[in-house]
Amino acid sequence: MRKPVLLVAAFTVSSLFLGGCASSLEGDVYSRDEARQVQTVRMGTIEALRPVRIEGTKTPIGTGAGAIVGGVAGSAIGGGRGSIVAAVIGAVAGGFAGSAAEEGLTRTQGVEITVREDDGSTRAYVQQVQPNEIFRTGERVRIMTVDGTSRVAH
Repeated sequence: MRKPVLLVAAFTVSSLFLGGCASSLEGDVYSRDEARQVQTVRMGTIEALRPVRIEGTKTPIGTGAGAIVGGVAGSAIGGGRGSIVAAVIGAVAGGFAGSAAEEGLTRTQGVEITVREDDGSTRAYVQQVQPNEIFRTGERVRIMTVDGTSRVAH
């Protein structure tokens, strides 16, 4: 009876860790370090838009959480040496599954925005798609840059 409770607890903790790792790549989200920093603002016109997929994060947290859950689940199988072997196999399989789950949960839809800036240069910017902001070809936009991080906005 104790092992299923431990398994549920481990899964809950790992889910909380994975959810807390998600970092926003939206154009209207700033990190705490970027707040109140002077930004360089350039103007330009959108020349092209292309949907892209932004891959998810791949940190040791997903692998570790999966390994813990898999190891606990595996240890519930059998007894004695069989339990130890099952725990090791469960930990390895759980690590792979946890890593894949983290990447899948944090993957997001993005947009590549190609902008001809007023100085004549053409640059492409990738950011997460936001439901409340729709870009269109030919539209004038602002490009804000702070500490090497740029975002496109209306």
